[in-house]
Amino acid sequence: MKITVIGGGPGGLYFSILTKKAMPNCQIDVYERNKPDDSFGFGVVFSDETLGEFLKRDMQSYELIRSNFAYWDDIIIARDGETVNIAGNGFCGCSRKTLLKLLHQRCLEEGVNLHFEQNVDDLSQFADSDVIVACDGIGSQIRTQFQNEFGTKVEMKKNRFVWMGSTKPLDAFTYFFRTTPHGAIVAHSYQYEEGMSTWIFECTDETWQNLNFEVINEEDTITKISEIFKEELDGHSLISNKSHWRQFPHVTNEKWFHNNIVLLGDSKATAHYSIGSGTKLAMDSAIGLSDAVITNPTNVQLAFEQYDKTRRNTVEMIQYAALVSLDWFENMDRNNQHPFYQFAFGCMTRSKKVTYENLRLRDKSFTDKVLSEFNSNLQPTTDNLQSNSAAFSNFKLRNLELQNRIVMAPMGQYMAESGLINEWHFQHYTSRALGGLGLILTEMTAVSEKGRITEGCTGIYNQSQIEAWKRITDFIHQYTSTKIGMQIGHSGRKGASKKPWETTYTGNNWELFSASAIAFNENCTVPKEMTSADMDLVISQFIQATKNAEKADFDMIELQAHHGFLLASFLSPLTNIRTDEFGGRIENRLKFPLRVFTEMRKVFPKEKPMSVRISATDWATNGISEEDVLAIATAFKTAGADIINVSTGNTVANQKPQIGRMWQTPFSDLIRNTIHIPTITAGYIQDIDQINTIILNGRADLVALGKPLLLDTNFVRNAQAYEQFQPTDIPNSYKMGISHLYPLKASERKQTDGMRKALKPKSNKIK
Repeated sequence: MKITVIGGGPGGLYFSILTKKAMPNCQIDVYERNKPDDSFGFGVVFSDETLGEFLKRDMQSYELIRSNFAYWDDIIIARDGETVNIAGNGFCGCSRKTLLKLLHQRCLEEGVNLHFEQNVDDLSQFADSDVIVACDGIGSQIRTQFQNEFGTKVEMKKNRFVWMGSTKPLDAFTYFFRTTPHGAIVAHSYQYEEGMSTWIFECTDETWQNLNFEVINEEDTITKISEIFKEELDGHSLISNKSHWRQFPHVTNEKWFHNNIVLLGDSKATAHYSIGSGTKLAMDSAIGLSDAVITNPTNVQLAFEQYDKTRRNTVEMIQYAALVSLDWFENMDRNNQHPFYQFAFGCMTRSKKVTYENLRLRDKSFTDKVLSEFNSNLQPTTDNLQSNSAAFSNFKLRNLELQNRIVMAPMGQYMAESGLINEWHFQHYTSRALGGLGLILTEMTAVSEKGRITEGCTGIYNQSQIEAWKRITDFIHQYTSTKIGMQIGHSGRKGASKKPWETTYTGNNWELFSASAIAFNENCTVPKEMTSADMDLVISQFIQATKNAEKADFDMIELQAHHGFLLASFLSPLTNIRTDEFGGRIENRLKFPLRVFTEMRKVFPKEKPMSVRISATDWATNGISEEDVLAIATAFKTAGADIINVSTGNTVANQKPQIGRMWQTPFSDLIRNTIHIPTITAGYIQDIDQINTIILNGRADLVALGKPLLLDTNFVRNAQAYEQFQPTDIPNSYKMGISHLYPLKASERKQTDGMRKALKPKSNKIK
C-alpha cells in the first residue's frame, strides 16, 4: 500500500507513525510546506486522558512527549485581581515546535519518508497512491478543491483572538480576565516548557473595535495588551510569531472522504481552543483513521467508512461542546456581571461536560466557596434556609415563596373529557406535590372549548372545571408545601389534533385560529387568520380563565406563548405574515399577546405572580431572532411578568433542534442575564447535579422537569436523600421512611463518587 500524507502537522505525523508501525511494508510519504524547524503558534495542550491514549498506542511517542512537557494539576481563574485555584485537573503543555520535532524523530525511526518545503496543490503527481490523507490545515487547499464533494462548511465565529508567547512562568493553566471600559478581555495562558508560556488573548468584536486593535499590527497589539495585562505579565514581555488577530473558523464536512482522499485534522473539523488543543482532536482522529486502514488494508473505501463511523459522533460531540464553551466566551461581558465565584464556576462548567459534582470531587474547597457565595446572596424569605444544595434553596416571586427550585413542567395528560379533569389528574398532581416539588405547573389548560389541543385537554371555562381544579389545589395546600400554578392558553392552529398515542384523529373538528392562514403541516387544517373581532373574543376568554383560575385557588398562573400555539403564532415571523398592525416588526407582532397578558394581569391578584412561557428560537431559517426574543421578554417584564419560562421550537414542522443535555439553558441565560428577570429552564435535565449546576452558574432561577417526573413521582425526595438535605415538608405519615431512604442514598452516592474517582484518568506526571 502507498499512502501520501499532505501536511506535516501532529495529526498527519501521528497517523503515519501508527500506520507504518503496524504495516511496515507500506510506503508512507509526508509532504509539508514549511521547513522542519518552522512552527507557528507556541504551545499545545493535552489532558491526562489523551496522554493515556498515547501510552496505549505508541509507547515511544508517549515517553518522548511526556519527558518534554510542563505538567499542572490546577486551573486558576483570575478576574481583576481576584483569584481562585481549582485543583484536580490533569493537563500538560508542550511546545508545538518540540512536539513536531519528536514526531519527526518517530517517523524516521519507523521508516516514514518526510518531504519539507513541498507545497502541494496538484494531486495528479500522486496518481499511484492508494490513500491520500489531506491534513493541510484549516485552509486546506485539497479540501477546497473538492469542497462540494466533501460538503464543506466554514463559519467564522464572532470573537477576535490573537496567539502569543511570553517568558512569564506559570504554575497552572490560568484564565486571566481583565475588565476594560470597552469590555472584557481574557488571556488563556499556560506554560509549555521552562521559561515559555502561551497566551491567547480573546475579546468580543465590539471590544476589539473600540480598543482600535489592527489585524496585522503586532507591535500595536503587544503595546496595548501589555498595558492591560501588566500585572499578570509582571514585567515579562510578549513574543509574537505571525500573531495576527483572527476569528475562529468552525469547520465541518458532511463527508470525510472522496474517492481515495480522506480528511484529517483541522481540514476535517475544528474545535475551539477553549476546550483544549485542536492538536488533541487531530491526533485522536489520526488514531481512528490508522485503525481503519490497518483493519482494511485491501479495501480503502471500507476503511474510510469505518473511520467515519467510529469517529464522527465523537468529533461532533467535541465540536458541540467547543461551540457551547465558545458561546460563554462570546458572552463574557454578560457573564462578567456575576459575583466572582459564580463567574469562576460558570467558566469551569461552560461546556456542560463539567458539573458541580465533578468539581466537588476534584476540589471541594472551590465548590464550598461557590455555594457559600450563593447562599450569602439569597433573597430574604420566611425560612431563609442555608442549604448545601442550591436546588433546595428557597425562591420568592411577589408574595409566593417556593420551598425549592424544582418545578414540574406542564405535561399534557390528554385524559380530560369535555375539558373536565378527573381522578387521573387528581392523583397525577397530588402525588407529585407530596413528592416535595417547589412548584407544579399544570398542563396547558384551555380558555375555551375551541382552544383545546385535543379532545382530551383540560379547560378552565366553566364552573364544573373550576370546582374540579379546586379539589386538587385544596389538597395540595392542605397536605403539602408545594405551590401550584396553572398554565393558561389557546391551541390556535394546533387545535383539533389527535392524542400522542393515537395514529389518526377521529374526533370532532372545529374552526382553528392563528395569526396567519398557514397550516402547521400538510396534514393539518388551514386556520383562519384572526380578525379584530376574533381577538376581542379570545381576550375576553383569557380574562375569564384568569378569574376562574383565581376562584380555583391557584398560587400563580402562566401564559402559554410558546411552541407555535395561538399567541406564539403572532410572535414568530414564520407563522405571522400579516401586513396590518399585528404583523411585520416585532413591536407589531407583540401587540396581541401583550394585550392578552396585560388584561390578565389586571384581574389577577397583585400579590400573586404571573409567568410567560415563550419559545426563544424556532430552530428554523428566518425564524425568531435573538433581538426579537429580548424584545419579547422585555415587553412582558414591563407589563408585569415576574418570571419567563424559556422554551424553544415546535413553531414549525421543519425545525432542526440541537438537542443535548441541558440544551435550552443558553436561551434562559440570555434572557435572565440580559433583561434581568428570573427565568425557568427545561430540556434534558435529568439529575440533581445538573440542577445544582444550572442554578449555581446563574443560567436560571428555577429548573423544570417534564419526562423525569412522569415515572418518578419522588424524584425530589430521592434527590433530597442523595444530598442528605433535611426538608421540613415530609408528611408525618411518611417520616418513618427517612431512616431507610437516607442511608440507602448515602451509600449509593458513596459508590457513585468512588466510580467517578476510579474513572478519572491516571496522572501522567513524571514523579
